[in-house]
Amino acid sequence: MPLRTVSVLAYDGMTAFEAGIVIEVFGFAWPDIDQPWYELKVCTETPESIRVLGGATLSSPHGLDEFAAADTVVIPSVADPRGTTSPELIAALRQAHRRGARIVSICSGAFALGAAGLLDGRRATTHWRYADLLRERYPAVQVDPEPLYTDEGDVLTSAGCAAGLDLAMHLVRKDFGAAVANAVARRLVIQPYRAGGQAQYIESPIPPEPDDAPVARSLGWALEHLAEPIGVPDLAREAGLSPRTYLRHFSRATGTTPAKWLIAQRVQAALTMLETGDAPVEEIALAAGFATPVTMRHHFGRALRTSPSAYRRTFRERRAG
Repeated sequence: MPLRTVSVLAYDGMTAFEAGIVIEVFGFAWPDIDQPWYELKVCTETPESIRVLGGATLSSPHGLDEFAAADTVVIPSVADPRGTTSPELIAALRQAHRRGARIVSICSGAFALGAAGLLDGRRATTHWRYADLLRERYPAVQVDPEPLYTDEGDVLTSAGCAAGLDLAMHLVRKDFGAAVANAVARRLVIQPYRAGGQAQYIESPIPPEPDDAPVARSLGWALEHLAEPIGVPDLAREAGLSPRTYLRHFSRATGTTPAKWLIAQRVQAALTMLETGDAPVEEIALAAGFATPVTMRHHFGRALRTSPSAYRRTFRERRAG
């Protein structure tokens, strides 16, 4: 797989966290992940140093030309959602989009994409505090404040800054597949998927606290028996708790319900089988623990906004490319 270039725009007055998400995921080459990784450039609009919150300064040899030339172009946020986007940045975004780059915004970065007209007629999200403002300023945009991120193919947006991690992991999954994305998530000590309103991706549990060891034990058992019918009584039995007590502990430990957690794990198992084998979808559905192939297609579609067959085809085309 050829090296993929990523650019991220730094601006005066930004927080290090916003650009740091992009730098950590796309700039750090994990020595124990045997994949050709991304090539990252941090760019600024002008050659002058910019101020980062906390008193630090940042300078970069890379300007808007390098920013627009990357395969994936990221706007981590904007200084003021009510302000104006510079004509130079708008021109760079439009140039990158015309060239076929993947355009990404995090949090209020959607306002820069809106100013460039790249969100017109598209579904997009931003931080919930700015959703009404984005809708007001750019009425041609289909603003959806619920998901943690949206994927419109060549234009992707995320909600608040931390949701940029969810979108970054989604991009790694698209580029390298589930196994690599999960490995990166483990090294970052984050979830490969996180719940969020009407999110189009899989819900996954928060690791249990130490005093929820019985829940952790039941989760491990469930992962080993995904192909079997599993209900709350089964999980509670493995945890040594009553069903009512188990549900209370489970909710506290994971932030979700056993049913949603099981669906997430079964979709995850199906992803791996779709990527690594040639078994028919019908066999994968049963092996992952879905009652029928129709049930798997339903949950798969809700999670990933595509079908199992289309996912397998697209994944293999990307790998071949």
